[in-house]
Amino acid sequence: MRDARTLLTFRDMEWSNGQYLLSDDKQRLDLDEVMGLLAMSYWAKDRPRSVMEKAMRHSVCLGLYHRGRLAGFARAVTDHATFTWVCDVILHPDHRGRGLGKWMMKCYLEHPDLQTVSYHLRTEDAHGLYEQFGFQRVEAMRKSSA
Repeated sequence: MRDARTLLTFRDMEWSNGQYLLSDDKQRLDLDEVMGLLAMSYWAKDRPRSVMEKAMRHSVCLGLYHRGRLAGFARAVTDHATFTWVCDVILHPDHRGRGLGKWMMKCYLEHPDLQTVSYHLRTEDAHGLYEQFGFQRVEAMRKSSA
């Protein structure tokens, strides 16, 4: 059996769209900027920095940059084979309405490390965006440790 590490992408992926750069290079991500974006969200506004730091370490992350500044962020948790959970997809309000969310999702779903059998996510307000990419509303179950 091959070593599982050989199945992962070790080179950084980048895409460009006009003045925007999308990158999965975690070294480029500034945790303070990510926390600033998430503080604007309904789902992660109170998430502790230490939790986010650990989550990012174990996720495929995308940073959307405009002129070198973080304009958007997305994160996926995956086993790289059967399952990907897309989460923390957010754009700074100044960069919304330009099709960047669609572009981010298109690039994310094409990412070599996220070619899995199924994709999952949860949203309260962006069903229309995700339905454009084949996501369907389904019943799910959840257990929280809190």
